Amino acid sequence: MKEVRVRFAPSPTGALHIGGVRTALYNFLLARKHKGTMILRIEDTDQTRFVPGAEEYIIDSLKWAGIEIDEGVGKGGPHAPYRQSERKAIYQKYAQQLVSEGKAYYAFDTEAELEAMRERLKAQGSSDQQYSSGTRMQMKNSLTLSEVEVAEKINSGVHYVIRLKVPTNEEIQLTDLIRGEVRVNSSQIDDKVLMKSDGMPTYHLANVVDDYLMKISHVIRGEEWLPSAPLHVLLYKFLRWEKEMPQFAHLPLLLKADGNGKLSKRDADKAGFPIFPLNWTDPKTNEFSTGFRENGYLPEALLNFLAFLGWNPGTEQEIFSMQELVDTFSIERIGKAGAKFDIHKAQWFNQQYLRAKTDQQLSAFLFESLKKENINCPEEKAIKVCAALKERVTFPQDFWEHGKFFFNAPTQFDHPLIAKKWNNDVVKFLSAYQEELKAQPTLNVESAKMLLDHTAQATGIASGKIMQMLRVVLTGGAAGPDLMQTMDIIGKDEAINRISFALENFNVKIP
Repeated sequence: MKEVRVRFAPSPTGALHIGGVRTALYNFLLARKHKGTMILRIEDTDQTRFVPGAEEYIIDSLKWAGIEIDEGVGKGGPHAPYRQSERKAIYQKYAQQLVSEGKAYYAFDTEAELEAMRERLKAQGSSDQQYSSGTRMQMKNSLTLSEVEVAEKINSGVHYVIRLKVPTNEEIQLTDLIRGEVRVNSSQIDDKVLMKSDGMPTYHLANVVDDYLMKISHVIRGEEWLPSAPLHVLLYKFLRWEKEMPQFAHLPLLLKADGNGKLSKRDADKAGFPIFPLNWTDPKTNEFSTGFRENGYLPEALLNFLAFLGWNPGTEQEIFSMQELVDTFSIERIGKAGAKFDIHKAQWFNQQYLRAKTDQQLSAFLFESLKKENINCPEEKAIKVCAALKERVTFPQDFWEHGKFFFNAPTQFDHPLIAKKWNNDVVKFLSAYQEELKAQPTLNVESAKMLLDHTAQATGIASGKIMQMLRVVLTGGAAGPDLMQTMDIIGKDEAINRISFALENFNVKIP
């Protein structure tokens, strides 16, 4: 295999879609597996769709995800510049070469004339209303005008585009690494614009020229670009670069969780999950969108989840480190069928990655929340809180959200449960338990349990009958981590205070 050089080439037209992150990941994995090069190229030839801040957002997103760039925007390299808007003269050269060799031509048609052509074809009952081999000779271009007329128009500043002269009835073939052999007749391809009237290239020309000059070995991109692949093959042929043409791999679509249709931002918003890696505020509409990072997804968990959206390792293993993904990844194991985007599976991955961390590592997440709440906490206590909660959380922020009662006495209680289960036995048991606690010099898991059993014997009331009420008294809710562990963390004095509060206040009728 020749040197592997891949590129991730997004357009700075807005926030990076999570599908784009998957595309970048697959490119990255192939490059790392073969000790190749990962390139970031910004395809900003369509200046009308350029969004300020989008390029920086792309770079920040890849950096957060851990997808390292070897060459390209923000990194530099031997094929700079890596922004297509800065490579205008390069594309002009190849467009002119195609024109001079009769493989492309100047077209001077106005928008009104193009619309008239489409309406004429529509009136004739034609299903194909494109500017193509069947219509080009009826239009205003360098194929129908004399050389003098063409020169006069160009010299006088008349707007024109350069179109590819697609051959008539020629079979174009390519082998896609995921989809196998693809064959398209040239009659299905219109004479695409290669250079726009503003002198900027279209995606098609810039893409092919850059991939050739940057020595790209594999083009891994979304399925939506598959219809363009035969056109690109034609360009490689016309520019006599067939031997250097990269191998193509068109990735399956990301689908809604039910498999019905492509995943969109609207679908994600409706289902209540992010579609972008980081928070994003659209500078044109001021619309705010939350990101996976800010929602509490760990980058390594998100990448593991994304890797499985289309690719399968062929084993039962689901949890992969980045190095394991690199070692196991192959394009051949990417499927053709669309991949269902199941956010619950993404959450499951996040849970697994959190649980794999040490309690001390997890405490760093808790300390972030505590800092925002202006709460000081000894490291030992923070580690214990994380140990108690780690099997119950999905996101880092859950350590605070689910564990507030470890730091602040609850002010909200499960009133319906109290109204149902608060009785004389509970009062009798808790009063006796409180006295037992007061007599203890310290409290830990073992002593809390021992005292509970002792109180049950002394009162003749089974501890099982009051455990749920004891939990509500200490935490405010009916569910949570191990109760003895909870008492150990909040400490003897706080446990006594919370029981006292309940004994003083829960005897009244709960509204």
